[in-house]
Amino acid sequence: MLVQPYLFFNGRCEEAIEFYKSVLGAKVEMLMRFSESPEKPQSPDCAPSDPNKIMHASIRIGDSMLMGSDGMTGEKPEFKGFSLSLTANGEAEAEKTFNALAQGGQVFQPLVKTFFSPRFGMVQDKFGVGWMVMALPVGQ
Repeated sequence: MLVQPYLFFNGRCEEAIEFYKSVLGAKVEMLMRFSESPEKPQSPDCAPSDPNKIMHASIRIGDSMLMGSDGMTGEKPEFKGFSLSLTANGEAEAEKTFNALAQGGQVFQPLVKTFFSPRFGMVQDKFGVGWMVMALPVGQ
């Protein structure tokens, strides 16, 4: 069994992908626009009015896969009740990643030393996605 996050960006999926490529080194594994779909959407609420918006994308961040879409339009996306947890290789990488994700976003917990990590912080990126960033202790 595999659980993977699937985020709906309501028209900003391509912008989010470019942001995650620049700040997290994300790699696009698959991207399909609504105009490229072999079938029409089953529900008009699923597709945006612009056929060039992203129907489905899969991006790899390190060893993890994150999926996204511009579908399920209507409301402004609200990413509530969860955060994506990112484990950095060391304190310097945690600092760099945290600061990059915070650009245009909101810091909820600055990076601090905790009993479980030499650096841990919580931030919401400019798309509203929550991230918990932690550094692996040296030697792990």
